[in-house]
Amino acid sequence: YEKLMAKKKKEVAALTKQIETKLTRIADLGVEIAEMKNDLGDTQEALVADKKFLANLDENCDKKKKEWEVVVKTRAEELAALADTIKVLNDDDALELFKKTLPSASSFMQIQATAKDTRSKALAEVHQFTKHHPNSAKLELLALALEGKKIGFEKIIKMMDDMVATLKVEQADDDSKKQYCGEELDLADDKKKSLEHAVSDLETAIESANDAIAKLAEEIAALKAGIKALDKMVVEATEQRKEENEDFKELMASDTAAKELLKFAKNRLNKFYNPKLYKAPPKAELSREDRIAVNMGGTAPPTAAPGGIAGTGIAVLAEVTSHDQDTVAPPPPPESFGAYQKKSEDGMGVMAMMDLLLADLDKEMTEAETIEKDAQADYEVAMSDAAKKRTADSALLSEKEGIKADTEADLEAKTEEKTATSAELMSTMKYISSLHLECDWLLKYFEVRKEARASEIDALGKAKAVLSGADYSFLQAKVQHLRH
Repeated sequence: YEKLMAKKKKEVAALTKQIETKLTRIADLGVEIAEMKNDLGDTQEALVADKKFLANLDENCDKKKKEWEVVVKTRAEELAALADTIKVLNDDDALELFKKTLPSASSFMQIQATAKDTRSKALAEVHQFTKHHPNSAKLELLALALEGKKIGFEKIIKMMDDMVATLKVEQADDDSKKQYCGEELDLADDKKKSLEHAVSDLETAIESANDAIAKLAEEIAALKAGIKALDKMVVEATEQRKEENEDFKELMASDTAAKELLKFAKNRLNKFYNPKLYKAPPKAELSREDRIAVNMGGTAPPTAAPGGIAGTGIAVLAEVTSHDQDTVAPPPPPESFGAYQKKSEDGMGVMAMMDLLLADLDKEMTEAETIEKDAQADYEVAMSDAAKKRTADSALLSEKEGIKADTEADLEAKTEEKTATSAELMSTMKYISSLHLECDWLLKYFEVRKEARASEIDALGKAKAVLSGADYSFLQAKVQHLRH
């Protein structure tokens, strides 16, 4: 039985754990379903927006195609006009004519650009950026380099390239950090939610276990009180049965003695009124030693006077309380009587009354025996039922104590698990807090920083383009007229 109970308890524990796992899975699936429904709604809205954008895109594409065709056509016409103009202006006859009419003018192909102008243009581009972003230390250093005249364009351009490379690296780091922060915050938030669900489930399980333990404690106390009360009732019933049995024995002894006494009195009356019905008492049996003494001519020992009630030899086992007779002066003697005559009729009436008394005693003894027999049978049935109930209650008490012990062990395990889970939750919340300290500023100003870097890179690109164009500024293409 114990092995079977242990096996069943293990099965119950395993099934309970599976139920808890399934319930947890159901709750998680419910959360996932809700999130998926939200995602579905967002996706449907995005789909509508995308379809609308696609329709607008098709319309805009057709419009832009037409505009592009116009641009291409206009540009081709412009190029043709410029080509015709250049051809006309660069003709030898046209140049000869311009020489005669405009002797101080230079050719349309002359390019005059000095380093000072180039520095000024590049510095203007840098100042244009620093005007809107005054805290850019690198660009301020670059502006100082441009304002000076000792550093050549090659070094300044290299400085610009290095600054652009640094800005791109910083932006790549910010991109990686943003992705890291997003992923870590999502993971930490998911873990936090999972731990909060676990703590909530453990708190519910602990509360249920405490309620179960309290209820089991009440049931165990009730069973112990019931067993104690049952034992008390058994003791009281046993004492009552003993008293009833003692009363029965006393009654039977008294009634038996009364019957013997009535029979003795009736026999004594028969000796006088009806000698034929008289039964002489049995002769006293001599002992072996007394018989030997009589046979050898000795005399028998004197017969002891009978004891009991009135010398009849009938004794009552029950206690008899003696009553003292009041000693008063005797009455005066009656008058002298005449000749005595037997009153046989009166004697027979007395013996009839004795027979009635004997019949009443027999009836009372029969009823008492029946009552005693029934009472003893009821007592035995009650004791058997009490023994069965006590056995069942004791077994139930042991079972509930075992369940209570298992529940207390499970409560202790759940409490330890809740403590560990709560500690892990606190650690996760601290980690989330540290992530926010590390990432909130970046996430808040990410677009601002990205836009500022892009603007800075654009400004550097423009400044570099100006400086790069200066490489050809020293080539002055002056038209040398070979004709005089």
